[in-house]
Amino acid sequence: MIMVPVRVECYAGYRAGEEPRALQVGDDRLEVEQVIDRWYEAGLDPSHSRAEYFKLLCGSRVMVVKHDLDHHVWYLVAELPSRA
Repeated sequence: MIMVPVRVECYAGYRAGEEPRALQVGDDRLEVEQVIDRWYEAGLDPSHSRAEYFKLLCGSRVMVVKHDLDHHVWYLVAELPSRA
């Protein structure tokens, strides 16, 4: 899996960085219209970071981003086929 570091603007509720509101992908700023899905990854292996994943609707684009909770870094994991 190729992960590209991205800048993410978040809504901060009771936790910092709770939900993505916009992504900076290259020169493009993409507004998040909807969080389609989100899931958490944590394992017993301490060498793997804990992470949250978000499947996002940004205009006609569907993006999957990963938030590495241990290193506070965001990655673009996938751009899925657009929803027409």
